[in-house]
Amino acid sequence: MSERSSRPTNDPTNAPTPGPTPGFLVWRLSMKWRGAVDRALAPLGVTHAQYSLLGSLYDVQRAGLRPSQRQLADHTGLEPLYVSKLARALAAAGLIERAEDPADTRAVQLSLTEEGREAAERAIAVVRQVMDGMLAPLGGLEGPGTQAFARELTALLEAPIDVPPGDVSLGASLTGRPSKKTKTEE
Repeated sequence: MSERSSRPTNDPTNAPTPGPTPGFLVWRLSMKWRGAVDRALAPLGVTHAQYSLLGSLYDVQRAGLRPSQRQLADHTGLEPLYVSKLARALAAAGLIERAEDPADTRAVQLSLTEEGREAAERAIAVVRQVMDGMLAPLGGLEGPGTQAFARELTALLEAPIDVPPGDVSLGASLTGRPSKKTKTEE
């Protein structure tokens, strides 16, 4: 069976399918990573998303900064609305403090409480163990393979993405219904 024969004959891309795409592999790896971190952090009562905020806030605070929610959203890659939701939950748990930014009354600054700093340190230690285990095939957390992998991931994250508008020649959306046009497409 050839590579092309595994695709339906009405496949508009008519591309070979030699294996999973890099995008699929990145997605699968991120799901595996998130699941492992969630399981490891569960005894601490922290989710992966909460850890992302706590750990990032811990790092930023150690550098002497008190970030706004927006700055922390930019730092973590999380949506600002999601950071706000996480920050409220972590504040309710007594792990962070939210305060009005003296320079901008619309902004909220975040800082770890003492309890939050201790929780972040415990969580960071747990996540480092998970990372070391997951990265064992590359030589572990400090291995040269991991360092090269981190450089490649950084290059991908820093590269701008130019996403072209949807191709109307493909017709219907994945649901089989025609896609909705935006005002700029009309």
